[in-house]
Amino acid sequence: MRRARAGGLRVAILGDPAGWHVGRLRRALTARGHHEIVVRWAELAAEVGTATPPPAAAGGERFQPGAVDAADVVLVRSMPGGGLEEVIFRMDLLGRLAARGTPVVNAPRALEIAIDKYLSLTRLAAAGLPVPRTIVAQDPATIRAAWESFSGDCITKPLFGSQGRGLLRLADRSAIDAVIAAVTDRGPEGASTYLQEFVPHQGWDVRVLVIGNRSISIRRVAAGGDWRTNVSCGGRPEAFDAPAEWVDLANRAAEAVGAEVAGVDLLPARDGRLLVLEVNAVPGWRGLESATGVDVGDAVIRHLENRAATSADAT
Repeated sequence: MRRARAGGLRVAILGDPAGWHVGRLRRALTARGHHEIVVRWAELAAEVGTATPPPAAAGGERFQPGAVDAADVVLVRSMPGGGLEEVIFRMDLLGRLAARGTPVVNAPRALEIAIDKYLSLTRLAAAGLPVPRTIVAQDPATIRAAWESFSGDCITKPLFGSQGRGLLRLADRSAIDAVIAAVTDRGPEGASTYLQEFVPHQGWDVRVLVIGNRSISIRRVAAGGDWRTNVSCGGRPEAFDAPAEWVDLANRAAEAVGAEVAGVDLLPARDGRLLVLEVNAVPGWRGLESATGVDVGDAVIRHLENRAATSADAT
């Protein structure tokens, strides 16, 4: 494990240098005596081969920029983005760094699972956690049959997405007809369509932010007349002391996808169920911080310190 010259860690943050969350993390790193560099995903590059011996690299591979290659810890603060090729390359590159012993938070496989709502939901269900009934279909006939199996009222959302973007309720025939028309326009290859039961609730859900062995929770109250609780959709964050069994459920959900830092959304349904809706491996915490007063950036950096120490002890 390589150590920063002045005694602190060298932390490479993958994200937008102007982003609010990156700013909070940079402030916390500076306050705790660490060294940071912010790198955009598009700035990453890799070289494979032995014509020019790469510095401190295993298997003849070199990563650019050098700050990422030399980092003690890599912190992922935004999803990889881009098309399929870009996402695969970026995850492969992170995987190579992790294989060399550099702690990557969250791990590439955790990011891959969390990005894909279908895959993450299957992991949660396989772990025995309660999730909403969900169907993913691709052709018009199967999509319509799935909608009808939900008694003509369900939710659709993108398989890849966050912050409530693309979240729609399909509560009448015109709504499902519009979805099917869009799928039909795609031609015979179809289009993956994620359909999930609409769960009546009391107008709020719970976000539990898991940071290693620490958990912080808030309640997100939907705007008047809306069923969506996302803060980005107008939901109001409130401090909330989640029961111990709810926190345990959130920790189990984060563990099921392999995420060390995760935003877990829990929905207490009117019928008495407590459901895990989603696990976000690059969670936002602006609303949580404003509602609780917790310095989340500091908590994340303290977790990175523990990870780096654990990694160093293992080498």
